[in-house]
Amino acid sequence: MASAATKVGPKFQVTIPKNVRDAVGLKVGDLVEASVGREGIVLRQKLLIDKPVSLARQLEESDAAVKAGRVLGPFKSAGAAMKAVKAHARRADRTVRR
Repeated sequence: MASAATKVGPKFQVTIPKNVRDAVGLKVGDLVEASVGREGIVLRQKLLIDKPVSLARQLEESDAAVKAGRVLGPFKSAGAAMKAVKAHARRADRTVRR
């Protein structure tokens, strides 16, 4: 088990030593949960998972977008789709700059 001593900073920030980060695969931006265990503070890696949206609701939102004209396509090829997306982006950019 990897362990190392570290110092608590003025804002109660703690740097997790490299050998400990590497041992568990911790990366910048990862979430950790701090809790109190039998022997002190315990940090555990956490995953943030989006709450699932019902399929029916997604279909309703998609239908509303189609009816409101907020979609591009259908397209006969990937090239045609990319051409339309780029043209749409240029129009949106001009609208923002005005």
